[in-house]
Amino acid sequence: MTALYDCIAHNHDLKLVLLAAVVCNLAAATSLTLLDYARGHAGRARRLWLLTGALAGGTGIWATHFIAMLAFSPGLASAYDLGLTGLSLMIAVCMTAAGFWIALRPGLPAAPWLGGAQIGVGVGAMHFTGMAAFEVAGRIAWDPVLVGAALVAGAGLGSLALATTLRDGSVRTKVLGAGLMVAGICSLHFTAMTAAVIEPDPSRALSGTAVPAEMMAAAVAVGSITILVLAFAGLWLHLRDERRSALEGDRMRGLANAAVEGLVVCDGDRIVTVNDSFADLVGVPPDALTGQPLSAILGEAADPLRPGTDEDVEVPEAQLRRADGTLVPVEVIRRVIDFAGRPHAAMAVRDLRARKRAEARIAYLAHHDALTGAPNRASFNDRLVQEIALAQAAGRPLAVLCADLDRFKEVNDLFGHAAGDALLRSVCAAIAGVLAPGQMLARLGGDEFAVLAPNLDAAGAEALGEAILAALRQAETGPAGAIAAASLGLAVYPHDGDDAETLMVQADTALYRAKQEGRGRLRFYEARMGVQVRERRQIEHDLRHAVERGELRVVYQPQTRIDSGEAVGFEALLRWHHPERGTVPPNLFIPIAEETGSILAIGEWVLRETCREAASWDKPLRIAVNVSAVQLHAPGFAELVHEILFATGLSPARLELEITETALIRDLPRALTTLRRIKALGVRIAMDDFGTGYSSLSNLRAFPFDKIKIDASFTRSVDSSEQAATIVRTVLGLGRGLGLPVLAEGVETSAELAFLGAEACQEAQGYLIGRPGPIGGFQHLTAEPDAAEDAA
Repeated sequence: MTALYDCIAHNHDLKLVLLAAVVCNLAAATSLTLLDYARGHAGRARRLWLLTGALAGGTGIWATHFIAMLAFSPGLASAYDLGLTGLSLMIAVCMTAAGFWIALRPGLPAAPWLGGAQIGVGVGAMHFTGMAAFEVAGRIAWDPVLVGAALVAGAGLGSLALATTLRDGSVRTKVLGAGLMVAGICSLHFTAMTAAVIEPDPSRALSGTAVPAEMMAAAVAVGSITILVLAFAGLWLHLRDERRSALEGDRMRGLANAAVEGLVVCDGDRIVTVNDSFADLVGVPPDALTGQPLSAILGEAADPLRPGTDEDVEVPEAQLRRADGTLVPVEVIRRVIDFAGRPHAAMAVRDLRARKRAEARIAYLAHHDALTGAPNRASFNDRLVQEIALAQAAGRPLAVLCADLDRFKEVNDLFGHAAGDALLRSVCAAIAGVLAPGQMLARLGGDEFAVLAPNLDAAGAEALGEAILAALRQAETGPAGAIAAASLGLAVYPHDGDDAETLMVQADTALYRAKQEGRGRLRFYEARMGVQVRERRQIEHDLRHAVERGELRVVYQPQTRIDSGEAVGFEALLRWHHPERGTVPPNLFIPIAEETGSILAIGEWVLRETCREAASWDKPLRIAVNVSAVQLHAPGFAELVHEILFATGLSPARLELEITETALIRDLPRALTTLRRIKALGVRIAMDDFGTGYSSLSNLRAFPFDKIKIDASFTRSVDSSEQAATIVRTVLGLGRGLGLPVLAEGVETSAELAFLGAEACQEAQGYLIGRPGPIGGFQHLTAEPDAAEDAA
């Protein structure tokens, strides 16, 4: 220990020793930092940073040695051989590189310890090679014990330095590792220098190629520090670029992860990076996909996606294999991009499962009803065409049944559309429950259903129809009151038709007849039905255009007081004069107008026409207009009445609307609400055909009518039927008790008029008093006396 101290204190220039210490610390810190940095990389990047660290460390160690050698002053002339000096530098760099490579060798036991020992041995080899380059006018003798101690110190502290540095990569361990490395280098150097004993020998002269110590010191110091600074600066710049790249990468990754579609970048068939959507689609973490072959995920579809050209490539549908082995339909679009300085294939992978489900749903809805799940009209027609072809080839019959729910609109009106939907589903389930295999139920629309029964004759079709009606009567079909009753029409191939369209028309015609005859029953098609249906449909068609063609007209029948014979008003009656059919009876076309809804336009025209006409009369006579149940329950009817009165200028007190009891029973609360709004305008309300409805007395109590009209069927029978006379007397007594005037319709004989007068009936109308006709024939009633004489 004393010899070592004497060697450092008395045989070395302490300034150069301090310089050597600075270089040694810089070399250790830089090289070990680069080693730890290289550990975080793989492949080519790791090799590059290992060589950089080895160059910095080897050069620094060599510079430390030679600066310390230059600080050594043996008291004799000395110089350095350039060849051996250069060899020692190569040894330092190569041995350091080997030690670093061993330290990072995966799977090698105690790799950092072995790598550190390798560096320690390399430092020793470099030192003694450098000592061989040391020329002095004397002979050098070595102490083997100190030489061994130097090598053990260098190898041991070098092993400990690398093991410490690579333990966790923290700044603290790096500083400690660098200190251990400096200690190892210094221990080896100064112990080895203590082991060298120089004996002067004047006979040994210095070679002419040797470099003076002063020049060597300056060159080594400048060169080594320059290399260390450049290496450290290179590391710092690289770290800064990596930090910037990491930030940019985080931004790009965030943007990529925001995409709903899967994004993947490939180098050939190898996956370089993916976004979270693609990783979720495959079912593995994103890091686990890096480096994996794309063909393992996309199979054969990956071949056209590899970058062979700069053109975009689209694979409309491919199968992506998930981690659990399931296949997912995807659409892939590839584009060649510049990634990391080289062309890569960037692919957008779109999951097609939602689209496939939507397409399947659309395809299903194209052939099925969305509410009930039954086949729709298109599917039924296609199947019917196929079955007719099979029946024709096999010579067998085929039955078609059309079903329509009775009063289904009332279910929606009373219980709501949700109850109506539930009723339709229940009806569909009830009908499907009685069908045999091969028979088909379809919902044609609304509350219309159809059944196709192959190989079924008329008897079998009738049995099937009765079974369907029985199933509907027994089914739990909806809320209280929502009863599933249906009418059925049947047609059989080939008796009723030999093509799909004809069979459906005939079955629908039979259905119409079933509904006409009372509903809740079935009817087969008969030839005469077709004529009647075509006739009715022609009337429906012509009636829709009757107003615009000017075929409708209003006639007026006078109403008078029985006691004085004075005219009190007129009842407006509608007539239809068809250009081909002539006069069409009201009892024929009015029900059709109500069923088809055309009564709304016709009723508005009648009301507007009669109010306009009445407003032109000289005398303020009343005008009575019949109102259909369809009109009364139509939205905005009260507003329509108000608008017509305002437009025509007719006083509301002169307008009397006649309402039948059947119009009230359909929806009494709504009807009464509308009537109260109309009565608030000042319009009079009369109950027409009293005694022929369902609940006359309760209706009179529910709403304050202004007049009661006795139906003509009772008036015409007062002479021949004591029961009719009693009913008329009762109604008249009821009117007197309620304070309501009573008008008797259908007065055709003097005896009927006398009976009514004797019973104190206030008003009457009928053929005896005046037949319905154009208002021009009643100018003597509507005009003042002078104007009436002038007109006559």
